[in-house]
Amino acid sequence: MAENLTPGQVLQAVYKADGEFYKATVVTVSTSAKRQKAPVKVHYVGYEDSDDAWLSIDQLKSKALKGAGAPAGKKGKAKEEPKPKAKAKAKAKAKVYDFSAVEKGMKLKAEADGKFYAAQVVAISTKRKDTPIKVNFLGYTSASDEWMGCDRLRSKSIVLKEQTTTPTMPAAAKKLLLVKPAIEAPLDPGFRPVILGKKKYLEEAKDCEDKLDWALPRADGCARYTLPVFGEKSRNVPASIYLAGVLIQEMMWQRSAASLMLAGPKRICNALKKAFSKGGAYEFEIKSMPNVCGTPDKPFEVTIVSSADELPAAKDTPQVCGKDANGCRLAFDLGKSDIKTVAVKDNEVVYSKETEWDVTNKDPQYHYDAIMAALKLAKEALPKVDAIGGSATGTVSGANEATWCDIFPNVPPKVYKEKVVDIFVRMAKDLAGDVPLKVINDGEVTALAAVQKIKHGNVMGISMGSSEGGGYANADGNLLGWINELCYIRLDLNPKAPTDPWSKGAHTGLSHMYLGQRGATKLAAKGGVEVPKNYVYPHKDMCTIKHE
Repeated sequence: MAENLTPGQVLQAVYKADGEFYKATVVTVSTSAKRQKAPVKVHYVGYEDSDDAWLSIDQLKSKALKGAGAPAGKKGKAKEEPKPKAKAKAKAKAKVYDFSAVEKGMKLKAEADGKFYAAQVVAISTKRKDTPIKVNFLGYTSASDEWMGCDRLRSKSIVLKEQTTTPTMPAAAKKLLLVKPAIEAPLDPGFRPVILGKKKYLEEAKDCEDKLDWALPRADGCARYTLPVFGEKSRNVPASIYLAGVLIQEMMWQRSAASLMLAGPKRICNALKKAFSKGGAYEFEIKSMPNVCGTPDKPFEVTIVSSADELPAAKDTPQVCGKDANGCRLAFDLGKSDIKTVAVKDNEVVYSKETEWDVTNKDPQYHYDAIMAALKLAKEALPKVDAIGGSATGTVSGANEATWCDIFPNVPPKVYKEKVVDIFVRMAKDLAGDVPLKVINDGEVTALAAVQKIKHGNVMGISMGSSEGGGYANADGNLLGWINELCYIRLDLNPKAPTDPWSKGAHTGLSHMYLGQRGATKLAAKGGVEVPKNYVYPHKDMCTIKHE
């Protein structure tokens, strides 16, 4: 249908950086075989020539293209029957299912001869890619048992995995944001720190008149930020969009967010709204935040307002933490590889132990029993228990509720709400009655320990283990009510940086792949350490939640 277009013709064209349609004019139409997929070059009205782009027909809107690609029987000429090879290319991608919640003995429906019948799971195999679940049809002998694919099964425990759209880093973003450190990392020469990219961007954008403002409201506060952005006609707009996404993501995991509010240039706001929506680059964040905030039934929303004056003001809610260790106290630290327990009597440690556990276990009772068993051993070292303190990765409320803790990643959502949210409160009561209890993020413990040691505030703490925790204490040495899940923020902007198992591959360059055990283990072989083949990154055994 490209032949229906002529140079100078006005139409609507997609701008690849944000996926939105803008007014444009046709520059030229190519009949070259090399331009078959994208035969039309357009110029966006009001923008620089450097933004001109070659586009495919489906990226254009015009009455002259009406009927393009319509099936037979509809308006427009029917498509010719594709050749066998073309058919193979056009075949839809196979659906990918998540059956991790399926267990042996579970009842479900299974298909046979086009109908679904009652059945029971008798075996599960992760090695059988296409038919991972073996079922027995109820009322029939094992002779009729069959290995099946998830497409032939019906169960609430089998869900379709949603594929996210992770766009490549735009050329303008690469040019401004990928900054090589003065001292190159010898084992990771491609490392491109976010902070250096941000510094270069801010220097380049210091004279920009346009501003992008955003607000991240939460139950007990609100985060605010203002970023100078390049004008909508500038070729550097994609860099503004890309960096804004990175910084919003960082602030979300630093402080949490129930929603995102944007104010600024339309093109940039629209692009960010799309990125922080279902199917966008930050789908992992917008699906996680409702759980983080303790409102799993309330979807994350993105709104665009006309002025920064309409955004809520910045607000924090400082939390005062005691710093006295007199008396008899129990403490625990729940890491992603072990449970650390300590008994303290009048400021002196009288017991300390690390106990391995499996955070991938789906059963909340397993976690409760494992933590309690470790704490009971510590309790034996004390004549009594005056207070209990603990740390855990994830979001812990002011009432010591495990609102969203990623040390229980495989506990089903419904079971999590019933059995995990109050797990710390139940443990403390069962262990020592109504004694004072305080549970916070493991990185926050590090920050408070630093305040106690150096007798100074404005401290950032980092806890480096199987993952990585962060915490911040203000000038008074108090916490600010932030979630401090810094393991999920970007540290490396290199598009080829490693992915991670906790975000299930949604992002690259997340900080816990650098500031934690994985920061060392992923580079061990490169550093000359002799390790088994399956311990050489990126072997799949090195890219799992469970970190041996």
